[in-house]
Amino acid sequence: MHIEPGVVTGAKLALGYATAVGAFGLATKLAYDTVKSDGGVASLAARSGVTTALVFSFFQALPHQAVGVSEVHLILGSTLFLLFGAGPTAIGLALGLLIQGMFFAPTDLPQYAMNLTTLLVPLYAMNVLARKVIGEKTAYKDVTYGQALALSTVFQAGIVSWVAFWALYGHGIGFENLSNVLSFGSAYMLVIVVEPLIDLGVLAIAKSSHKFKDSVMLNRRLYQAEAY
Repeated sequence: MHIEPGVVTGAKLALGYATAVGAFGLATKLAYDTVKSDGGVASLAARSGVTTALVFSFFQALPHQAVGVSEVHLILGSTLFLLFGAGPTAIGLALGLLIQGMFFAPTDLPQYAMNLTTLLVPLYAMNVLARKVIGEKTAYKDVTYGQALALSTVFQAGIVSWVAFWALYGHGIGFENLSNVLSFGSAYMLVIVVEPLIDLGVLAIAKSSHKFKDSVMLNRRLYQAEAY
């Protein structure tokens, strides 16, 4: 999902900075919601540290493949969301991506604002969808494959949409560019299928690990429904 160097250049980079401000605002709201209703500042900080380390490892260590206009990564956004909540996931995505760029891919830093937008806006959309498809009486450990698939689909589709936007914004609607965008989008279909399976596997482990039920390191909703 990285926007490659040279895709958007010159004055056009300003749009990425503008969208990143909006994305940062969404992340701030998610973080505030966590502080207010899910453990406070200490819990947010602890979980954000974990998600930052995980996101960095996902980008740096997990296999990734260049396809079309970008790279296909297994980001596990829905997995992080279910385990740690939207606020810590937003911070982890932002900081993990920044650390990876600073120390291992400095050529990606000029595109950081665009990449941040590409990750955080779909995360916010996934958070909104979760409230609609997962009932208040359902703890996240009990979500179905269909519900996990819905979350993964909106997150990954959001990433594909933003990558496509940046590619078309930077290089226009020529045949080669459109072909590369379609190749990238098609490759991400596999991620949409695989990620919910990983979600269910991780949640199955959570079900059998009730000793972590009251841990400040995990999303309260993982074990507790909103309504009883």
